[in-house]
Amino acid sequence: MNLKQLSEHLNLSQTTVSRALNGYPEVSESTRTRVLKAAQDLNYRPNLRAKGLATGRALAIGHVIPVSNQHEMVNPVFGDFIAGAGESYAREGFDMMLKLVPDSDETRAYEDIRARGTVDGIIVHGPVINDERIALLSRIGLPFVVHGRSTDVALPYSWIDVNNRGAFERGTQFLIELGHRSIALLNGLEHMDFAFRRRKGYETALRNHGISVDASLMRSEEMTEIYGYRAAKEMLSRSKRPTAFVCSSIITAIGVRRAVHEAGLVLARDVSIITHDDALSYLENGDDVPIFTALRSSVRYAGAEAADMLLSLIAIPKNAPKTRLLEADLIIGRSTGPAVT
Repeated sequence: MNLKQLSEHLNLSQTTVSRALNGYPEVSESTRTRVLKAAQDLNYRPNLRAKGLATGRALAIGHVIPVSNQHEMVNPVFGDFIAGAGESYAREGFDMMLKLVPDSDETRAYEDIRARGTVDGIIVHGPVINDERIALLSRIGLPFVVHGRSTDVALPYSWIDVNNRGAFERGTQFLIELGHRSIALLNGLEHMDFAFRRRKGYETALRNHGISVDASLMRSEEMTEIYGYRAAKEMLSRSKRPTAFVCSSIITAIGVRRAVHEAGLVLARDVSIITHDDALSYLENGDDVPIFTALRSSVRYAGAEAADMLLSLIAIPKNAPKTRLLEADLIIGRSTGPAVT
């Protein structure tokens, strides 16, 4: 069935049916409901190429991926975000375009995308402190949503983020309440905004309880398993070893757990671990009882919400920037216990 046949079935003009299907506000709610029901009952599927030509849209969303090992992006977290976003795009008839570029070409890539008109909007990944991409995209007029925030950027822009500072303050405080005083932080790369905020939350919790911030207990690297293993192995070999670790990724936490076991220590009795980002589709945190105590916030959900936010900005360009701050839940698992006195 095509648009003409659907319109004849409803005894409505093709223009009215098209506007109802595409959410135009001038169509009455009763007409819109009638059109949508008929489209569903009759299994109507719009011709997306024709729709794109009619609306002047590309019907695609872009994701620019810098090719560098200095970005916490191309990992299971990014995959879950893309999966969530992709579900929203598909529902609204949009395609996804992934563009891999060298770091040095990223600015030119955005300008080229805008000039070619190959996408209707952009999701910005891995924001850094004072991220210049926000000013660039605002200037060239390409709708965008940032997955995360950028400290020191004063421009209004749309973003969705988890409360990283609050989460790490809460997680560190939980360990302090268990009696831990020597708590290590294995963070991501701290030029990335999320890691900068997580360190601030960790430090705030320590200071609020009169515990000195010890730089020797803090690491900032790409969040891999080997990073967690090597950092924990070195710290656990000290005469005064940490009794707990706060990790920015479950991947890093798995490395810490390996080092704990290799040192002949018992998890939750001798050493406690709290991790962030444990709700990953292909890296489950145990079954009924989580392996790791975790600061949990679904990246897949964030991807879907970011996509919906961007699609609404594309549909109504005059809308003010949208923002959404998600909270992480503290999930108690088998990796934490009282500090040994």
